[in-house]
Amino acid sequence: MIVQHLTLTLLQGLKSGMDIRVDTAKPEAPAPACCSEHCGEASTTTQAPPATNGRDTTRFRIATMDCAAEESEIRRALDPIAGIRHVRFDLGQRQLDLSGTPQAIEQAATAMRRVGFDPQPLAKAAVPGAATPGAVADSADPAPFGAGLWRLVAALGLAVGAEALAFFAPDLLPWRIATMALALAAIALAGLSTYKKGFAALRAGRLNINALMTVAVSGAFVIGQWPEAAMVMALYAIAELIEARAVDRARNAIRSLLALAPEDAEVRQADGSWSRMATAAVVVGAIVRIRPGERVPLDGSVTEGRSAIDQAPVTGESIPVDKGPGDEVYAGTINQAAALEMRVTAPASDSTLARIIHAVEQAQGSRAPTQRFVDRFAAIYTPAVFALAVALVLLAPTLVGWTWMQALYKALVLLVIACPCALVISTPVTVVSGLAAAARRGILIKGGVFLEQARGLRAVAVDKTGTLTEGKPRLVAFEPVSTALDGARLALLAKSLAARSDHPVSMAIAQGLEGAAVEVQGFAAEAGRGVQARIDGEAYALANHRWIEERGQCSPAIEARLQVHELAGRSVTLLASADGVLAICAVADTLKPSSAAAVAELKALGVTPVMLTGDNPATARAIAAQVGIDELQANLLPAEKLAAIQALQSRLGLTAMAGDGINDAPALAQADIGVAMGGAGTHTAMEAADVVIMNDDLRRLPETIRLSRATHRVLWQNIVLALGIKAVFLLLAVFDNATMWMAVFADMGASLLVVFNGLRLLRAGQGSHRSAA
Repeated sequence: MIVQHLTLTLLQGLKSGMDIRVDTAKPEAPAPACCSEHCGEASTTTQAPPATNGRDTTRFRIATMDCAAEESEIRRALDPIAGIRHVRFDLGQRQLDLSGTPQAIEQAATAMRRVGFDPQPLAKAAVPGAATPGAVADSADPAPFGAGLWRLVAALGLAVGAEALAFFAPDLLPWRIATMALALAAIALAGLSTYKKGFAALRAGRLNINALMTVAVSGAFVIGQWPEAAMVMALYAIAELIEARAVDRARNAIRSLLALAPEDAEVRQADGSWSRMATAAVVVGAIVRIRPGERVPLDGSVTEGRSAIDQAPVTGESIPVDKGPGDEVYAGTINQAAALEMRVTAPASDSTLARIIHAVEQAQGSRAPTQRFVDRFAAIYTPAVFALAVALVLLAPTLVGWTWMQALYKALVLLVIACPCALVISTPVTVVSGLAAAARRGILIKGGVFLEQARGLRAVAVDKTGTLTEGKPRLVAFEPVSTALDGARLALLAKSLAARSDHPVSMAIAQGLEGAAVEVQGFAAEAGRGVQARIDGEAYALANHRWIEERGQCSPAIEARLQVHELAGRSVTLLASADGVLAICAVADTLKPSSAAAVAELKALGVTPVMLTGDNPATARAIAAQVGIDELQANLLPAEKLAAIQALQSRLGLTAMAGDGINDAPALAQADIGVAMGGAGTHTAMEAADVVIMNDDLRRLPETIRLSRATHRVLWQNIVLALGIKAVFLLLAVFDNATMWMAVFADMGASLLVVFNGLRLLRAGQGSHRSAA
């Protein structure tokens, strides 16, 4: 009855697990000992790829290759084969790329089959669309959740039937044979894959979960515990299935972004007509039309129309952004208000969305420090417990008076409990969930190492232009000086002069003043001074401070007004006529609305913000005062910024650098964590930095630190939970009456607990990380 009750409980868990989504992605990196089929690790490259044309690279899909231990087994099988130049594992999609001679590739396939794997050839990896004869689809997904569910449910039913017969039926030979037959059928339905991989591991002298389960179930069957052997295998297989889907959800949550980009686009043809075509076939430079309510199919630049674009899928911004001619738009974002036409600037395979997904997939493959520690621990832990089980069989009958059968049974229970699955899986699922949560918020973290490191940051150096400020000069003040003309006329004169110049300051004045510019005559630009022209027969100049002094038109009153603006870090331009100064235009690189809040949040987290800028000290001090930064260094060259980072690391400890990813490249490289602002649109920033803030919002930096701290808490919660449950049941196994099916419940229950605890971090991607843990 207890078994039936526990079975019902597990099936209820299965019902809730049916909603777990299955995506595909690719993580990386081998571990010395793995839990089982789904330890949450994957590997990309382990040796430098050879310089080939890619035509000799063959891709295999291996349905049962989903753990780093199995990757290691395949590596050992391939090691003796000459002619293999490059091996690349993608455990997330269960794929293997081999580069080498045709004979070597054939020998590799045979060697993999010999150790229990079934490699199915896919298309040539480096030649898109070129299919190998008889190959399966390259895009094949893992089997859906329900594919093996009913087989395992049937196995569980048979195991329950075996338990019922053992409990209720009379102890006669026919009933015992029936009990054994039901148990054997249950094991066959649920455990063939486990047995296949377990025997392969034992032949190679390796201990993994498949080997432990093979020994434990076989031993239980041999000593006559048929129902328990069947129940252990059935429960193990079902729990593995649930766990696998949960891990897939964590590994691959970010892949759901792929569905955001439409599969086709409305493209203007040579004759001016519009036709829908697949986005993969749209070339760079093509004109695409996006109707209201449609998603943007590709990255591009708006050529016609104005609308509001919801950029949340790419940048994490909750408020739609107004777009017009010349503005960039990104694949997967949503056109809300009016029709737009855009010129395609990147193919579908290189869109910002595709680059985000690729970067996160690479990040998911890197192993965090905690994960490496757990892997090393598990490599020692599993053989140690196996040795303890052997010692229990050999010594317990003599030392504590157990029968040989009692000692053997307890040793088998110990082997089931010894599975390091919960421990090994506790770290990757948490780290990958954290990476996916960050990506959903527009924070691209290049690996678990940086996700873990961020919690320890003690200083954050920030560039001024483009990081704290918008990086675009704007007219912030227009002050009439002369009373001879009204303000509207003065603004018209200044705008008309500024509109003819391509200087950034003049362009900011022209854009900042209202009204339409009028025609000017005799326009001339004076290098380093300003511009001048005649309007309605009168001569006017738009001049800097120096030129006004040279013209003899400066006065103490004008100087006093200019000093106010200059101390605030503004560039001042004066409108003047032959009679004197008419108006003052002040242009400044305005603060981002989020900068002051970001600095305050960093301070609240115990992190010291420092401004490093190449701008002049007056402007730097003005900006620092506005955002609340107490420490700054100005007039810095790139090499001096690098030295400043080194000094901060020596004085304060772990230091991050936030900049544009290009001009600040030396400092970004020197910092413990390099943070690039504005990754949406800059390939260089995404390549250069360890963290990319996709929407230029500096508040994402303290958010990353909070997420890192939450991830660290969950990591250690999982480790303590996994080891604590193991310790309790190890004691029960040795000193009490723990049964095998209780052991498998404890082991797989711990695995599911740590998986779902790690998955909590995914919710952080939909809101603030403050409550992530």
